[in-house]
Amino acid sequence: MIRAWASAILPLLLAAPAGQAADNMKAFPPPEEGMVRYVLQLPRQADESAFKVELIVGKTVQVDERNKYFFGGRIEEETIKGWGFTRYRVSKLGPMAGTLMAVDPNAPKVARFITLGGNPYIIRYNSRLPIVVYVPEGAEVRYRIWTAGAEIKAAEKDEPVHPAESLSL
Repeated sequence: MIRAWASAILPLLLAAPAGQAADNMKAFPPPEEGMVRYVLQLPRQADESAFKVELIVGKTVQVDERNKYFFGGRIEEETIKGWGFTRYRVSKLGPMAGTLMAVDPNAPKVARFITLGGNPYIIRYNSRLPIVVYVPEGAEVRYRIWTAGAEIKAAEKDEPVHPAESLSL
């Protein structure tokens, strides 16, 4: 009896996250012309507060291997009205800029993934909702998962120095 009940309920419990993800995608509109939508569904973690997600937007291009390059542009966060879900958008990728180190003009070009310039774009880890990113055609979305270590360290207290004590005559 219990086995029959468990075999009937277990498939429903396992199918719920997939169905929930499909329902959550209704909130996200299809991409506009010239844009592509990337969807990232994260796996569940026991303690999701110990994780962060870094969104990395860029494009693979042929460049020399010595210089450092980046694209202009930025990731913008938008709240979808009526749903409260967050989507991320890069309206424009470019122009590409970089350092100007001299290289051999005959040196072969290499394919490199060139990202948006600026600080890393780090967001909260949440396996219950998809991370949806809209980017221009030709751009790619990659990601990195950051994990906090288990060790929590104490900071040292800084004792204030009084001006009269610090003077030595």
